[in-house]
Amino acid sequence: MKTLLDYCSLVRSKNAGPFTLTFDFMCHDQDAYDSLVATGFLNKDLFATVYDTDPDKILVVNHPLALAVKVSLPRPIVQGDLHDTDCYAGQQYAPLMDMEIAPRKCSALRS
Repeated sequence: MKTLLDYCSLVRSKNAGPFTLTFDFMCHDQDAYDSLVATGFLNKDLFATVYDTDPDKILVVNHPLALAVKVSLPRPIVQGDLHDTDCYAGQQYAPLMDMEIAPRKCSALRS
């Protein structure tokens, strides 16, 4: 199975203000972008599970012209809080990197 690095030349996380965490997934080329989006891997349920947040507060935006996907969600801990271990949120993408991405299977064959 593939991982994000098979599709993306850049995966990063960062702050989008003190209360919001954002992820950028920038694909190698059009084929990689189309394939990644088709897997459905980057979805609200994944981020809700990994980052323990409400899926209704997660925004997933596909940017086909930029060959990128952007995901934004509430920061688990407000930036600068005493318990904030990643002030710039630059390491928040790490739990996603080793996950295996299964290709989406057709639910039914048409005749």
